[in-house]
Amino acid sequence: MILQELVIEMKLIERRLTLYEEKYGVLSEDFYAALMAGKLTRYDEYDETRSDFSRWKGIYETWVRRKQAYTEQLQQRELTEAMRIQPAY
Repeated sequence: MILQELVIEMKLIERRLTLYEEKYGVLSEDFYAALMAGKLTRYDEYDETRSDFSRWKGIYETWVRRKQAYTEQLQQRELTEAMRIQPAY
């Protein structure tokens, strides 16, 4: 995936993450840390939260992988080489 594709995909993923962040009132990073630390097990008994949390976790992990790929690609070249510049007409 090229850098520009990663940016577009990350922004689309962020829109999906925002829905969960607004619904539950916490940022995805904080949700994920609490989930991985086992602090959200009391919500396992509720079908909606269990389902939401599973999807939210997967979406966040996808975003993290894309962010890592973006960072790695950007480190391999100069920012000015990576930027897609379109001439002003």
